[in-house]
Amino acid sequence: MSWHEANQHELSHALDSVRDALRRYAQRRGPAPPHPDTPDTPGTRDTHVGRTPSESPPADFPSALAQLVTTFRLSRFERDVLLLCAGVELDAAFGPLCAVANGDTGQRYATFGLALAALPGAHWSALTPAAPLRRWRLVEVSGAGLTTSPLRIDERILNYLAGVPHPDERLTGLISPVQHANELPPSHQIIAARIAALWQPSERGEPTPVVQLCGDGTFDKRAIAAEACTRVGLGLHALAADLIPAAPGELQTLARLLEREGALTGSALLIEFDDNRIEAPPPAGSARLTDQMAGPVLIATRERRPSGRRPNVVFDVSKPTPAEQRAVWHHVLGDAAVRLNGQVEQMVTQFNLSTDLIRAACADAAGRFQPPASSGSETTSGVVSDARGAPDLAATIWESCRVQARVRMDELAQRITGAPTWDDLVLPDAQRHILRDIAAHVRHRTTVYEHWGFAKQGSRGLGITTLFAGASGTGKTMAAEVLAGELRLDLYRIDLSTVVSKYIGETEKNLRRIFDAAEAGGAILLFDEADALFGKRSEVKDSHDRYANIEVSYLLQRMEAYRGLAILTTNLKSALDTAFLRRIRFIVQFPFPDAEQRAEIWQRVFPREMPVDGVRADLLAQLNLAGGNIRSVALNAAFLAADAEEPVRMSHLLRAARSEYAKLERPLTEAETAGWD
Repeated sequence: MSWHEANQHELSHALDSVRDALRRYAQRRGPAPPHPDTPDTPGTRDTHVGRTPSESPPADFPSALAQLVTTFRLSRFERDVLLLCAGVELDAAFGPLCAVANGDTGQRYATFGLALAALPGAHWSALTPAAPLRRWRLVEVSGAGLTTSPLRIDERILNYLAGVPHPDERLTGLISPVQHANELPPSHQIIAARIAALWQPSERGEPTPVVQLCGDGTFDKRAIAAEACTRVGLGLHALAADLIPAAPGELQTLARLLEREGALTGSALLIEFDDNRIEAPPPAGSARLTDQMAGPVLIATRERRPSGRRPNVVFDVSKPTPAEQRAVWHHVLGDAAVRLNGQVEQMVTQFNLSTDLIRAACADAAGRFQPPASSGSETTSGVVSDARGAPDLAATIWESCRVQARVRMDELAQRITGAPTWDDLVLPDAQRHILRDIAAHVRHRTTVYEHWGFAKQGSRGLGITTLFAGASGTGKTMAAEVLAGELRLDLYRIDLSTVVSKYIGETEKNLRRIFDAAEAGGAILLFDEADALFGKRSEVKDSHDRYANIEVSYLLQRMEAYRGLAILTTNLKSALDTAFLRRIRFIVQFPFPDAEQRAEIWQRVFPREMPVDGVRADLLAQLNLAGGNIRSVALNAAFLAADAEEPVRMSHLLRAARSEYAKLERPLTEAETAGWD
């Protein structure tokens, strides 16, 4: 027999036994209806599927009924109650028998009272809410009277008995199966093995601990959970933490259904918290839920969650190591990795991506890359393997990595998309040399830190922190944009209003989210007007001062450990904390431009497409303005000329200059406009 046929055979045999007991009781109450196997009852449904005397299942056949009895520890009477309710749904003979046994032709259903009277081994304890039938929602009482109300088998249990593995409808949309990952980095395999060891049966009967997987990367935590379950022969279902109800009654029902589903399918539960959530985390409903469950449960979260009465074991999940990421890149790219001439090493250096993001970046690059017409064959990953297309392919993969890494950062900070070049930046040679040194530190940090061993001495001091100091408009933000373009990285301006919180501890959490998200793609962080957040720590006079100083101290430590580039801008260098200044690797002083530099800025500020007439940079350089103000004057003059349908002339620039000076609350002197007529 097939398993389904053998299961039907066993179920039919068990229903026969219950039906016979019901028939004997009905005969004592009144005339029994004809047996369904006789010709007197045409059209009745017989559950004896394909059974012949010569067919029998093997002795150790694990029927659904036997597994159900073992899983929920049903007594013989509880088993027969379940079969009585199933018989009403599956066998047409049960309805008439129930009607006769109940003494009412309209009561063609099972009741607890009928089961107590008709089935052998009856015991009242089977009816209590703590007993398996009602605790696990195997049957439902449809009325107020415990013994007289209709008793129905749960649809999920009925399908299970019939050999139809259909999930519970009430859990549809709440849980989803998690597929086992094909590959797992060695560092993550170690965590999975430790979790599997925790779930081994305890000789002292201790409860199974709840496992918390803490860290970034939803996919990594899912993959570890799936691997741990596979090692102990379990499946895995995931539940979003946001879907956990707050009402106690609903929470208890959900806990029973989840635990029952896990027992029926042989699976663990993974409760997932949203890693990208910016606002405060939801209430600790997961702890209340897990307290009401006894099966294996895992929690995937960024930070440790409050634990309930069950023991909790926490594992910190980090991204794959650089060596592991390198192995994933080579595996996914195939032959193309060899032909990229070291570009894989640069991507590992710059981007700290999880396994799924590496695969997503390669898939995105394969979809966007247009190889040369003469390119060769493709690898199994879809990436072109022809060496002639390698430079373009490397650039495409690099851009795909940026796209994958910026998903979380776009929710936490403002991405600056300007694209100025070194030619647009007017600075003295000394400052330009420092900026190029900064770019070299970012570009070669893996060589120095990892290959040359500086990282082995500790993580302190590895952060490339830079201070841009100077008056407003002297080019600090533009310099950050130039560095981002040179390094082909994203630049994010940190909005301090969204970082600093009045609630104790929230500022540190916000900063941690920003740095953790930025490290994935090595983004450049720009803390504009940083003296507002990184100012001198004050004397402790009350609790507010103490926690404000803690925020600054945490930030100092976090920036030291950040492997990317963090740029702070300030108009007043003396306002910054001296302890913070000691930890800054580069300090770039942006001077106010002199007349020669202002003339150079004026020559570059007008786009080539803009029509000009009689505009003289030497006269415009007489305006005592910084670069940002110069651009503002040029832009306003362009609008004045466009409105007059004329090319930009000195008269338009004079009007725009007067407006800019009024904004700055400064007088426009005759010396600054001498010769303009």
